[in-house]
Amino acid sequence: MIKNKKDIKKKIDVDRHNLNNQTSKYNQVLTNRHIQMISLGGAIGSGFFLGTGYRLQNMGIGLIIAYLICGFFCFLIMRALGELLLYRPSSGSFVSYSSEFLGNKAAYICGWMYFINWIITGIIDIIAITIYMYYWNIFHFLPQWSIALIVVIIIGTINIVGVKWFAEMEFWFSIIKVIAIILFLIIGSIIFYYHYDMPNSGYNFILKGNYNIFPNGFFSSISLIQGVIFSFASIELIGTTSEECKNPKKILPKAINNIIFRIIIFYVGSILLLLLLMPWNEYKAYESPFITFFNKIGLTYISGIMNFIVLSAAFSSLNSGLYSTGRILRSLAIRNCAPKIMAKMNNNKIPYVGIIITLIFYILGIYLNYKFSYKIFENMINIASLGIVSTWTFIILCQMKLRKAINEGKIKKINFKMPGTPFTSWLTLCFLFFVTISMFFKYPNYIYLIVFIPILVIILCIGWLKIKKNVKDYEKKNKNK
Repeated sequence: MIKNKKDIKKKIDVDRHNLNNQTSKYNQVLTNRHIQMISLGGAIGSGFFLGTGYRLQNMGIGLIIAYLICGFFCFLIMRALGELLLYRPSSGSFVSYSSEFLGNKAAYICGWMYFINWIITGIIDIIAITIYMYYWNIFHFLPQWSIALIVVIIIGTINIVGVKWFAEMEFWFSIIKVIAIILFLIIGSIIFYYHYDMPNSGYNFILKGNYNIFPNGFFSSISLIQGVIFSFASIELIGTTSEECKNPKKILPKAINNIIFRIIIFYVGSILLLLLLMPWNEYKAYESPFITFFNKIGLTYISGIMNFIVLSAAFSSLNSGLYSTGRILRSLAIRNCAPKIMAKMNNNKIPYVGIIITLIFYILGIYLNYKFSYKIFENMINIASLGIVSTWTFIILCQMKLRKAINEGKIKKINFKMPGTPFTSWLTLCFLFFVTISMFFKYPNYIYLIVFIPILVIILCIGWLKIKKNVKDYEKKNKNK
């Protein structure tokens, strides 16, 4: 922990020494267009395209409020991360900052919780991909597990070949998502303009008085807010890309500031239009609301196109998660918080061991997909959301420590400041705590959390006891440098 000016200076020198050792092995090839679209892809994930149908069905108009509130706090979290990135870009991102400001025990918890989040999210994405593929009858002859296995092989190859392959794929995945949402907003607006007075439209449904903000009750609706948080999962990915970015101090602030506008236009605009076009209770769980709407009005060929688009969104999320876990595991391995083999890089300067380990867990996900299919979808979202919330909490805590050190004159001032800090920092922590509590509002989903959390705590404690000596050796070694 950082206690005084002398300690913090020594800690900064150590971390910069380690940083130089790490950055010398990464290729700084990501350009402005890559970072802009990667950050956008993180803000528009597969949780939005697939999970929104379930949440519309249960939350109705209240979903707009949920996205506005969550979007606001996601913007604050990104600005907090931006402060840390402008202070010191790091591929280890929040793991590296947790190590510096909160200690290596915090870095260990943060890193492994993030890994768990992406493992579960990856499995969810695999489940989503098989659902999307089965939309077309031509793929019905293939068992779900074989589709999932092909996907894992493709995504694994893209990430191991080189970072530029990942960046290009993510760039085009994001382009597809953006074009799709823009087209929906245009087509949906035209349809609404000419047919808003139809008796079965969402507009008339609301007009007749069916506009209860919490149609299924307050607690039932609030319990689904973690699904909204899951939609924003991977906005923090921009931090992991910082060391492979050509000009991080110029590119990253621009990408972060644009996120709030994208959230308002894409998320809130799309959901508002969906509610105006069709009654909220006609949307279906485990089906994209965009596909539900176009099928409803008979434009099945457009729903087929939309299915391809939401398929690309799931690929994008899976691609991003694999990229991120490889680098986070390497950051943990450097600090002796994970097996040293995970720090290894291939000739393309890719942390391939961490990627391969993640792929092995994805293959386990193929089995779960084959065994349970989409029945485990919402329960897994709850668990994944727990990992997301913990990661964002560590980002805020690190930002608060950084800001304190800046105010005390121990660290040079950073122009890219989180708005309203420290009030907004505390407010964001309260919000994240509320999101965690809300996961226990609905039966039977909270039962899985009650079972999972103690198991997770035991596993993390056992892991820490096993590596505690190695971490202390790492700290002792670096103090002598």
